Amino acid sequence: MTSSAILSYSIEPIAELPADDKLAEALLSSLAEYGEQLHGRRLWLACSGGRDSLALAALCVQLYQQEKLPFLPQLLHVNHGLQADSNAWALHVADWAAAQTIPCHILRAQVNGHDEQAARQARYDVMRAHINQGDVLLLGHHADDQAETVLMRLIQGAGVNGLSGMQPWRVQRQGGQHNILWRPWLTIQRARISAYAQRLQLPYIDDPTNDTGDNVRSGLRRDIMPVLARYNPNVVDNIARSAQLLSEAQASVRAQAAADLQQTAVASLQLRSAQQVLNIDELHKLPLYRQRQLLHYWLGQDEPLPPAKQLVDDALLLSQRDDHDHQTELFWQGRQQSYTIRRYRQQLYRLSNEWLTWLKLPLIEQRRILTQRPSPDIAVEPHDFITLRSSQRAIWQLQIPTDALVRFLLDDEEGEAVHDTVSPILQIAPLHRNQRLKTALASRPQSGKKLYQTLGIPLWLRESLIVVSIIWPNEKDELPIELPLLLVSPFDSWALSSDNLSNKYSSIADKVIQLSKLVKSSVNIKEML
Repeated sequence: MTSSAILSYSIEPIAELPADDKLAEALLSSLAEYGEQLHGRRLWLACSGGRDSLALAALCVQLYQQEKLPFLPQLLHVNHGLQADSNAWALHVADWAAAQTIPCHILRAQVNGHDEQAARQARYDVMRAHINQGDVLLLGHHADDQAETVLMRLIQGAGVNGLSGMQPWRVQRQGGQHNILWRPWLTIQRARISAYAQRLQLPYIDDPTNDTGDNVRSGLRRDIMPVLARYNPNVVDNIARSAQLLSEAQASVRAQAAADLQQTAVASLQLRSAQQVLNIDELHKLPLYRQRQLLHYWLGQDEPLPPAKQLVDDALLLSQRDDHDHQTELFWQGRQQSYTIRRYRQQLYRLSNEWLTWLKLPLIEQRRILTQRPSPDIAVEPHDFITLRSSQRAIWQLQIPTDALVRFLLDDEEGEAVHDTVSPILQIAPLHRNQRLKTALASRPQSGKKLYQTLGIPLWLRESLIVVSIIWPNEKDELPIELPLLLVSPFDSWALSSDNLSNKYSSIADKVIQLSKLVKSSVNIKEML
């Protein structure tokens, strides 16, 4: 099987042929810069079989043979079947790799769409699925690619982050996996790589779609870059240098935004990618330009692509509102997840929509008989983990020191049993809107719907409040005695108190605040969220 797109040179071993000094210098210089991060990582090279990736693979073979490169990357070729010759190209890359004795893996991808962006995303997805956590993917992007990228983003109205172009070393995160993209040739022009490939007579694939002009990148390459070069022959190097300067400026902006985030984030309410919260009062202490930078940085956490300027502007306006409308929502469809941005009082929330869906799952109501009588000599209190809500994506649990709880409840201050014949019951149940409770610091009981406001519970968390109570069944026909201990949300807890308890139970009520400090509420977000 052959293809007219493959240059007619025969496949020959190239290890003993001379390398290009400037290409080698760029690769080895980048290796020196990132060598410490490369240590212990497995290295892959994304090889389409085109001129750039095949030239980079050839250089790696040569430098490895010369013992200047301490590793030989494994090639990854993605066949997404978009062209009639796709199978022939995959076979050709495998044959070339075999002639160089370099490992090669052919991967198949399903493209959802017909544009270059969809194909690119499919390539990265299938390669990411093949490699392991923390592996490095070596890419053959060069200075001309960088110039085209910067121009594309300029046309799209990108800011400093977008105009800084591709980075030579970037950690890429997708869900719970992270990998590293390494581009050592971003300072090298295409012409240099072409001359090297010609000198080695590399039989690379000259994809005819690269210069058709039917997408933005190939249109810039075919129509715009030659015109710009007539005005300034150094246009590629100049744009690449501008990208480097903007990258350094972006690093300063990100460092400032990260420092501002430390001052404005509500630490007790952060939950990885599920929920991020800003204090609006602290946000407004910053100059307006830093508020914008912070919101851009804050919104884009966990996402490979930054939010649009319009979303940042809308979030800023939401933070500036002085009314009491808590219903306003902003929506953002990121690459990793979709999000809702909401305000409640003086806090701004970025909420994963998966998290909001999880918060609507029913709570697990439970009752447990407390019968154990622990030894007073126990040095470390054992804990029970009680699940309140669970799915494949997240789990919410209470951590309760059961032995301490039983000791508090069953014994009075002299060590005598509070009740000789009936064991108390630990009850965990959702808070109802009309249920009346009194927090330890309140002067009187309040209904659930009033507690929402008093305690500052946002709308989306109000179905996630549970009450921890102790119930003593009565031996006679009298009503059971119920002692509410604790009101718990995924992020906080409040000690409760009860009025008009008999003397028999008053000593227990006095210990409720002490007990509440021992109960921990925790939500574990699994990697997919």
